[in-house]
Amino acid sequence: MAKMAEKHFFGVMDCNNFFVSCERNFNPKLLDKAVVVLSNNDGCAISRSQEAKCIGIKMGMPAFKIEQEFINKGIEVEFCSSNYTLYADMSRRVMNVLRSIVNKVEEYSIDECFIDFSGLTKTQIIEKGKEIVYKVRKYTGIPVSVGIAPTKTLAKVATHYAKKYKGYRGFCIIDSTEKREKALRLLDIKEVWGIGYRSVKFLKDEGICNALDFVNANEYWVKKRMGVNGLKCLMELRGESVISLEKVVDRQSITTSRSFGSLIEEKEQLQVAVSNFAASCAEKLRAQQSATYMAVVFLTTNSFREDLPQYTNSAVVEFEEATNDTISIVEESVRALNTIYKSGFKYKKAGVMLQRIIPQDQVQQNIFIKKNYSKEKRINELLDDVNRRFGRNKLHLAIQGSSVYNRASVKKGDNLERWEMKREHLSGNYTTNLEEVITIKAT
Repeated sequence: MAKMAEKHFFGVMDCNNFFVSCERNFNPKLLDKAVVVLSNNDGCAISRSQEAKCIGIKMGMPAFKIEQEFINKGIEVEFCSSNYTLYADMSRRVMNVLRSIVNKVEEYSIDECFIDFSGLTKTQIIEKGKEIVYKVRKYTGIPVSVGIAPTKTLAKVATHYAKKYKGYRGFCIIDSTEKREKALRLLDIKEVWGIGYRSVKFLKDEGICNALDFVNANEYWVKKRMGVNGLKCLMELRGESVISLEKVVDRQSITTSRSFGSLIEEKEQLQVAVSNFAASCAEKLRAQQSATYMAVVFLTTNSFREDLPQYTNSAVVEFEEATNDTISIVEESVRALNTIYKSGFKYKKAGVMLQRIIPQDQVQQNIFIKKNYSKEKRINELLDDVNRRFGRNKLHLAIQGSSVYNRASVKKGDNLERWEMKREHLSGNYTTNLEEVITIKAT
């Protein structure tokens, strides 16, 4: 069995029930209650507080079933509609605090990241780990768990225990063979990072029920039955680091799409929706300092409604010159929509996808295109600056509609654009919109 590495450690910082924690941060009434954050259109549970988990609410459970099985039986459950604008900004704040403590970070998801502690002594690593738990909670209000171990996979194991047992106070380190074997013996195979549910079923059928059983399996057999990734997982659990920190790379495809709150027939409503999706894609494109040669616009009906006629189609737009200009991308996306729209259908979803993305400093200008580049740049910089300071899409194109972004005055039951998602329990954008900052009333 491979020896544990002694000098090089990895860490994992994982925000505890992140979406719920964001909601509780600005609404103390949710503390100590069963809280469920719902997916788009208030569909199903995508984040649950510990209290919600304890009463039996499962991940992915539909909202109507939660109502039937819990709320209608007198069990108090608080719903929150997903507010990705708030979550993204809170994630940014958490990551900024983390980077003020450590340098080498790989953002794995909106609420989780890997840390490379190379070059530090074990004492320094332990101090850094505890500092992360303390400072992130103090400066952002978000509770986090930190796990540290000689490999990324073992660090995930350590984070599992840091989060599960309060005695660790949010921090757990696996720094010896004895700790590693004990941790793996108590860890169900389904909790191992990198082992999917199909592999879990296969392994349990083979009598491999916990992580230590897997570690003791034959390498050749694992590679034959689970491939190279399965073998890497095995080696990582044995303490041999084979998965390094990855550099953040620019996305090669950017998509914004949405299932509508209600079925839409009118072309005008679809144009508003697609223009918003296209503007969002352009904003993301500029954020990573890229430009695109191609946009794909698609729309589809609800395939589950067998009582309605079905239609799905898409159109491709190729730009003569790579661009990240909001006006150009919105204009061409709406034009593409008009070519595939057919009346007589009730549409459930539409979207815009940008492809053939390149760095904006590698755009080769077309001598046959007459364009005021400096004016275009000033307009897009103004859009980004105003929306960054005063709230997303505070400044937008007229075709994007008006009522959809006046969220501060929207109340439950108000009529909004029909293409918008159903979000009856939506919190405010407290950190990004001046009109929605928390107000304190003193009596």
